[in-house]
Amino acid sequence: MTDLFGSEPVEEDPFESVQDAPLADRMRPTTMDEYVGQTHLVGPGKILDPTRPGWNQQSLILWGPPGVGKTTLARLIAAQSELRYVAYSAVLSGIKEIRQVMAEAKDWRRAHGVGTLVFVDEIHRFNKAQQDAFLPFVERGDILLIGATTENPSFEVNGALLSRSRALLLQPLTPEDLHGLLQRALTHERGLSGSDLDVEDGLLNAMAQAADGDARRALTLLETAAALAGGGEGEGPTALTPDHLKEALQGKALHYDKSGEEHYNLISALHKSLRNSDVNATIYWLTRMMAAGEDGMYLARRMIRFASEDVGLADPFALRIALDAADAFHMLGYPEGKLALVQAAAYLAQAPKSNALYAALGAAESDVQSTSADPVPFHLRNASTGLMKEAGYGKGYRYAHDDPAARDEMTCLPENLQGRTYLKLPPKR
Repeated sequence: MTDLFGSEPVEEDPFESVQDAPLADRMRPTTMDEYVGQTHLVGPGKILDPTRPGWNQQSLILWGPPGVGKTTLARLIAAQSELRYVAYSAVLSGIKEIRQVMAEAKDWRRAHGVGTLVFVDEIHRFNKAQQDAFLPFVERGDILLIGATTENPSFEVNGALLSRSRALLLQPLTPEDLHGLLQRALTHERGLSGSDLDVEDGLLNAMAQAADGDARRALTLLETAAALAGGGEGEGPTALTPDHLKEALQGKALHYDKSGEEHYNLISALHKSLRNSDVNATIYWLTRMMAAGEDGMYLARRMIRFASEDVGLADPFALRIALDAADAFHMLGYPEGKLALVQAAAYLAQAPKSNALYAALGAAESDVQSTSADPVPFHLRNASTGLMKEAGYGKGYRYAHDDPAARDEMTCLPENLQGRTYLKLPPKR
């Protein structure tokens, strides 16, 4: 690794790990054969196929949740290339350090004819100017850039850098993937092979499920549970029990960011489950957001919107239900107010659906923006003074209560919008 605060570059083995490092670090794969998951990206015929010429010669933005192998993948690419390897975190570095590393990469290439693989963890934390600093060096081939981010690069990485890189989406690991990792950690020399732990397969499955696709979390959970179980080399098998796992878990911390992509993914799942009248999915997504600490009033506001957008005139009472739930939560808060939100969500999910109002509003808004703002027809104007009456205000107006035919014969739209239909309701059965 380059010493960011010195003058001489320092080479680093991408897989160097101290003996007493955390289990998750010790068990980091050192070959592509050990790498688990991301089968849509890694393997024969895939984008990251080690047997394909040039597979490791393109700048990448690795996008995915924590613990799915972004850093490991960067290290594996570095290990199988002839490039000098430099890694640092965007949390700790600024524009000065970037320019220093870039200058060293340029000099190194001139002196040795070899480029530098620069791995930037949490690249989304760099601002536009900091990201722009990489551009000329990527274009000239002085560096191969691999950035890792948990945030959507479409929003967090500037377009110029994205156009010079390939963004790859990494998925959470499956419970089967994590189960295999945990089994390997129990027997591997870099893992817990000296602990002589006796772990039932069901406990490994429980750990894999609790980790939510995060390999680091799964291995940390195993390491914590093993420490709670005690025992050690030469003391005979030590049984890991459900109580050890329960103590290690200490409650489940859900991956969630109230202002990030996961927030929008979950509220989208909730809204679409409501729209699809899937009451079970609705309750699940709502509960998951509440468990993660989402503002209950935000959820109430979303359901108020849903009541008009997706239920509308099919069940006008739905809006009242949503408003009452918001009032109830406002009075009670968490945890007592959760039931009011679930009650409203369950009602909305099972209510009949109509987007006629939503479509009508959209069509009317489109006409307001795209057509001329014609004057209000004279017969619809209120003649509140004699002068206005003399000018023709109110002339030709027909009172519908006394003249039912007026509903069909008197037009109320501006002349340029005559005959326009905004609200299109399904025929009554």
